[in-house]
Amino acid sequence: MKYLQRLCLGMMMSGSLLGVAQTPAAEPWTKIPIPPLHAFKPTEPKRIELSNGMVIFLQEDHELPFISGTILIRGGGRDEPANKVGLVSLYGQTWRTSGTATVDGDLLDDRLEAKAANIETSGGTALTTMSWSSLKGDFDSVFASAVDLLLHPVFKADKLNLAKMQMQAGISRRNDDASGIASREASLLVYGAKSPYAREAQYATIDAVTLTDFKAWHDTTVVPNNMILAVSGDFDSAAMETKLRQAFAALAKGKTFAKPKTDFTGPKPGVYTVDKTDVNQSNVIILGLGTERSNPDYYALSVMNEIFAGGFGSRLFQNVRTKLGLAYSVSGSYGASYDHPGVFEVSASTKSESTVAAAEAMLDEIGRLKTIPPTADELHKAKDDQLNSFIFRYDSPDKTLNEQVALAFFGYPKDFLEKYKTGIEAVTASDVSRVANKYIDASKLAILVVGNQAEMKTPVSTLGKVTTLDIAIPGTPAGGPTQP
Repeated sequence: MKYLQRLCLGMMMSGSLLGVAQTPAAEPWTKIPIPPLHAFKPTEPKRIELSNGMVIFLQEDHELPFISGTILIRGGGRDEPANKVGLVSLYGQTWRTSGTATVDGDLLDDRLEAKAANIETSGGTALTTMSWSSLKGDFDSVFASAVDLLLHPVFKADKLNLAKMQMQAGISRRNDDASGIASREASLLVYGAKSPYAREAQYATIDAVTLTDFKAWHDTTVVPNNMILAVSGDFDSAAMETKLRQAFAALAKGKTFAKPKTDFTGPKPGVYTVDKTDVNQSNVIILGLGTERSNPDYYALSVMNEIFAGGFGSRLFQNVRTKLGLAYSVSGSYGASYDHPGVFEVSASTKSESTVAAAEAMLDEIGRLKTIPPTADELHKAKDDQLNSFIFRYDSPDKTLNEQVALAFFGYPKDFLEKYKTGIEAVTASDVSRVANKYIDASKLAILVVGNQAEMKTPVSTLGKVTTLDIAIPGTPAGGPTQP
């Protein structure tokens, strides 16, 4: 009892029980000085262009005794025939596993494994790639194998059959995952079912691919003026340049590979649904057409996107998830691709019964983005977040090299990275409001809902005219051996 009396007396004397105002202690972290970001000057790789048009980037990095290389080759899935969608993916896999005229793929695996080295090939949307890496002391032998594979591939029927079986297995599971369905159908809605940026491989298009297609594709794309080579690691640039010139300077030029001409009109407005009865939550995505990185408004759009959906402190997260509690996760992105428009999307994962409420809340946030300018604090934080994340994306020579190669591949000026910091710093609140109103038109947006319709508290028709999407997988896998 005496202890309690003394405690109360002490509190009274301190003013706590007498209502005396207490001065809050200053948070110590607010006293930490935060210096401004220094001028951004990325490490410049050495750029070489051979007389046959091949471009080479060299980046010395002596921190570890490794050397790695990558060749970017123009021509990808967007360039394959519509009746053979999947050709480039199959090509990228079969190229490496088949091997060359002198070393088959299995033996090459064994040789590389003994050196803790690797050589890989793959096919993408706009390009195909070959990459390799090894210890510095093994570079010459591994590089020789990579050049052999690049210039003298032998595509084998059994390896193509294996690649086809793996891709067919993927198609058969295409509709198992609700988020996978949502991602696939979102691309189809934004770009169109026939667009080379959204087409999906089917059993029939895979079956149509032959070894002859691989040879024709390889002969067309693997020419020096169609390739960019990047090498990074523990080497001397002058000596490496000599080796690369010996390997590639004598190659003859070929026809320059041009990207396909494609119209981008964005999605047809409306509500699109996929009824997935084996789930108890919905994937909701609001969709529109994005932009390209070359757009002069890219910087303002980047800041706008950070304010709108950039993380835990963004408007979207704070209002839809934290305040309203309508989503397990919520995100957004005003996509900007290198050489074609990206996708503007606002997405949420929510309980089935709150599907419509979540969609309406996301639409409200899009409206607020267009009508309520960013506060000074929002603008400052968004620009800081953008610049800090940007710096850390290029805080090593290897990261910078990869980005410089990508920029060169898609025809961007060499100082594009250096201009980013200045571009972001120059964005104003009025710029954010301007681009929000210029590039986001609610009347041109589509709403995609993948979920269990029966469990939704409010029907999705509340959001607008509904179109039910057909996600049935056409055809069946073909059997039998691949024809040459």
